[in-house]
Amino acid sequence: MRKLVGLLSVALILASCQEQQKIAFVNNGEVINAYKEKMEIEAKYEIKDADFQKRADSIGKAFQAEAQAFQTKAAKMSQQDQQQQYQVLGQKQQQLQQRFQQEQQQLTQAFSTEIDSAMSHVKKFVSDYGKKNGYTFILGKNEAGSVMFGESTKDISKDVIEALNAQYSKPE
Repeated sequence: MRKLVGLLSVALILASCQEQQKIAFVNNGEVINAYKEKMEIEAKYEIKDADFQKRADSIGKAFQAEAQAFQTKAAKMSQQDQQQQYQVLGQKQQQLQQRFQQEQQQLTQAFSTEIDSAMSHVKKFVSDYGKKNGYTFILGKNEAGSVMFGESTKDISKDVIEALNAQYSKPE
């Protein structure tokens, strides 16, 4: 009887060890770069950045024109008036530079916030996808080498991209 119980225990342990775990990986860069939400965010901020650059160039040219106009008038001014005007122009230039820098920082921060949100959507989606499709693990492949090798049959990047973009495209 003890031999039978022992044999059954060993068989049970071996059977539990034989349980197959469903493991796959995704190429992080490929998934993220093909995600529609990320591409839309980048396109939106490229437009905003181009508009900012046009506005900054326009204001910069106007300031240059003002400085050149002062240069031609400066010869007819007293030394004190020239110095005062130079000071005013210097302050104006500094204010413009600070304003441009502040606007650029706001654009960069808004972009980062939206991109971080999109990355969170990807992570949550992959987690939900793994649960829904019975995966034990879904590993992320990246340049740092978290997955240095994986059989191409275990790469579910394309499936994840298709499902992720299909979910993103659905009207809510």
